[in-house]
Order: sequence, then C-alpha cells, then structure tokens
Amino acid sequence: MTQTTRKPDVSGVHDALKKLQSIVAPTPIRRTQIGESIVWLKCESAQPMGAFKLRGAWHRLTALSEAERRAGVVAFSSGNHAQGIAWAAQKLGIHATIVMPADAPALKIAGTQAFGADVVFYDRATQNREAIAAELARARGAVLVPSFDDPWIIEGQGSCGLEAAAQLGFAPTQVIVPCGGGGLAAGISLALPNAAIVTVEPEGWDDMAQSLCGGHVIPVGKDAPPTLCDALMTPCVSPLTFDVLHGGGAHGVAVSEAETAAAMRFAYHELGLTIEPGGAVALAAAMVGKVAHTETTLIILSGGNVDPTLFAKIMSG
Repeated sequence: MTQTTRKPDVSGVHDALKKLQSIVAPTPIRRTQIGESIVWLKCESAQPMGAFKLRGAWHRLTALSEAERRAGVVAFSSGNHAQGIAWAAQKLGIHATIVMPADAPALKIAGTQAFGADVVFYDRATQNREAIAAELARARGAVLVPSFDDPWIIEGQGSCGLEAAAQLGFAPTQVIVPCGGGGLAAGISLALPNAAIVTVEPEGWDDMAQSLCGGHVIPVGKDAPPTLCDALMTPCVSPLTFDVLHGGGAHGVAVSEAETAAAMRFAYHELGLTIEPGGAVALAAAMVGKVAHTETTLIILSGGNVDPTLFAKIMSG
C-alpha cells in the first residue's frame, strides 16, 4: 500500500508541478493596484474545475499503486476538493465516492457528479464526515483521500507557489492565502520558504490564525457564525498543515462577510473575475488593510465555484 506517514517536502512540490505541467496549463496571474501598491493575483479560479484543489488531487491519485487505483478512492468535501478528486479520478479511470454535506452549494454537487463521482450526503450539523468517509473506505477497501491532512495533497497545492514564481520571474516576498484546512497555505510555504505566508479565514472560522497565534492546534468554536465561505468551513486544522505553517513563521487574519463580498465585487467589476466567497478572502484582507502589501506580494484567488443566484445577490450589493 502507498506510504502515508511521510511528511510533505519541497521535492514533492517540484514533483507535483512536473506532473501538472503535463496535463493542465498554468493559471493566469493578474496585476492590479490596491491602495498605493501594485499586487499580483494568482487566479486559481481558472482551473478546469474552478479551483486549486485539482493540484493536490492529481498529485495524490497519480501516486496510487495499480491495486489502489482498482479499489477506488473516497473523499469528503463541501465541494472544491470533491470536484478536484472527481476530475482527477475521471481522467485516471478511478472510481471516486465523495461524502458531501447536504447543504453544499448545488453548483458544486452538480460539478462533482458531472465528473462521474458518486456522492453520499450527510448532515453537517449532526454527522461526522470523516467517520462516514473512513467507514466507506474501510468497507470497500478504497483509499481515503483527505482534503488537506495528507502529504501529497499539501505538496500538490504547493505547486501553485512554484508556478506563480516562474510566471512572475521573481519569488514573492509575501503570499496571502485563503485558508480552510491549510493545505494550500502549507504547500506554498514549502514551495516559497523565504516568503511570509499570511492565512486568511472568515471571522469565527479563523482556527488557523488562532492556532498559529497560540502555538498549538485550536478548533473552531461551537458557536461559529454562519458564513458564505463554504469552502473554508473547516472545524479544525490538522497537525500536518499547522506544523508546516507554524514552523515557517506564518500568521493569520480574519475577514468579515461584508469585506469578502466587497472583494468579490472588486474582482468582478475591475478585473472581470468571478470568485467565490472562500476564494476572495485573501483579496479582502489586502483591500481593507488587514495585511500590509508591497509590489512583491502575491494574493491567491483560490476558487470561482459560486452559485449564480448568490453571486448576483452579492454583485447587487
């Protein structure tokens, strides 16, 4: 069976980028001005399934043995990891089952099913997605593929940082990153070890920021407020992602729903980009001054899978 106890490392990030270069084009980088500074935006919303998640999915699934591929994979996700796994599995001829919350955005459910994955729904308020997925994997002899607590996933997401540096022609000194479980931020930290990493989460869901500040993993409180950032509703980050980010000196901030919506409107009206709430939080943090930025700052726009009705409502203000 594939070894799953190793730690993610920079050589794995380079391997992931080589794999991805053979199957998908680099996502674009956009230049824009925020306040007095020029900044650079990495548009992961332009991925074939609309988010950065296919990076880790492709790196993970291509690392499976032939026996593991025949057994299939099980994952759990509110939508973007689900679509990333489904996309990669379809291309590799692997059967995929995804455990998704019943209240996941319809667009993300439909996208996951369109790539050929089976979807098993659960109640986010009363059921444990990890337990459901683990039992499905055990019963089927399938490989469980977490959304961030996995070295291959982290390395795959880190390819975003290497790719961006090559496009820019310089290594960013700072990267502002949307954060759910921290896989993307941790991967970029490995890829760009000299860059200051800033994670951004919705207010009340900023467990990575709290964990980095406190020096140990701190879960989201039971009274966490509703948020439009479904992609970032992770109850607790993993020691794997926390250790990479804490060891790299990262810190985190939180943004409000209103700040996130304003960033979505800016991306659309000024740049013609459709970004989902969870994908816009890093831009929001820069726009409202919660993170100081310079002309060597890279901001990740991590996804664009937003329900059309919700997007229209946000655009109307």
